[in-house]
Amino acid sequence: MTFNTLGFIGLGLIGGSIAKKMKKNNPDIKIIATAHHKETIEQAYHEGLIENQTLLPLDAFRKCDCIFLCAPVQRNIDYLRQLKNIIPANCYITDVGSTKTEIHEEVIRLGLEKNFIGGHPMTGSEKTGISSASESLLENAYYIITPTSATPQTDVEEFRDFVLSLGAIPLILDYQTHDFSTGAISHLPHMIAYSLVNLIEKIDDNQETMKIIAAGGFKDITRIASSSPVMWQNICASNREPLLNLMDQYIELLQELRGYIDRSDEQALLRFFQSAKDYRDSMTLKSVKSPTICYEFFVDLVDEPGGIAAVSRILADHNIGIKNIGIVNNREYEEGVLHLVFPDENSLTQAAEILATENYTIHKR
Repeated sequence: MTFNTLGFIGLGLIGGSIAKKMKKNNPDIKIIATAHHKETIEQAYHEGLIENQTLLPLDAFRKCDCIFLCAPVQRNIDYLRQLKNIIPANCYITDVGSTKTEIHEEVIRLGLEKNFIGGHPMTGSEKTGISSASESLLENAYYIITPTSATPQTDVEEFRDFVLSLGAIPLILDYQTHDFSTGAISHLPHMIAYSLVNLIEKIDDNQETMKIIAAGGFKDITRIASSSPVMWQNICASNREPLLNLMDQYIELLQELRGYIDRSDEQALLRFFQSAKDYRDSMTLKSVKSPTICYEFFVDLVDEPGGIAAVSRILADHNIGIKNIGIVNNREYEEGVLHLVFPDENSLTQAAEILATENYTIHKR
């Protein structure tokens, strides 16, 4: 897809990162934007990212080739309704929301199926706002594309090429498959993490014994409970039915496990745990997590030939061993694209200091 004039409604971490990458790819591209805070627009203008230096009414987007909806899902739906009678017939609207069913159903209701392609860049961090946006944020991250039933195949392929130009990995799914799949691998784990943390807080003693000794496995499985509560409140509302379905299935499986323990069924327990281990070990970053303490950090890395080799060479020159290394494709809750695991804390500390002096950005948990 060739874009001459782009519109961004919302210009935070994700929208800002997409805009910065597109501007790098094509410095002559015209980008206009509006946002919830005028300071966001002022900053983006002073950085030379956008054409306007003040907030814009939606009517200003009528000449855009493509409009990115980068606000929370419910607000994106409201903007979609307002844009229906503003955009030209050949304008594409896309979004970056983490749930797709609600907005696709509204697209159908509004008769905008020929104008809409859903999108979900699976990247991000606990940081927010245009200040945290980076042109490399999407590199090697999955970017799920959810076309409508009326999207021409040629447009799907062109949008796929556009995603590749951002450095991301395109994955085309229908919107219902997207919501069930992300519900299973992202939304349900967050519900489990939040629940487990609340359980420990509820049953801990006055000396906070459990909080004091919490480490390793507990911190790994509950790290995502530090994500934005407001964001997860919105996700629960927008992906309600798939999430309830998955929670019911999880509760049923947990009851099954409880039964094995209650009956002291050692063989069933062994099969249960072995099956989980085998499947987990088959995943891409196999064995990258330690079952106890994990000395790891993530590195921002520009997607260019020799990038990983350069990091490895720098560490090897300083006699620092790497226990495991991997590329993080689902970066929705991780900050760096290169995942490095070290054998001990001293190696981790030295590696972080050395790479920092070489101007690499390091993210520690």
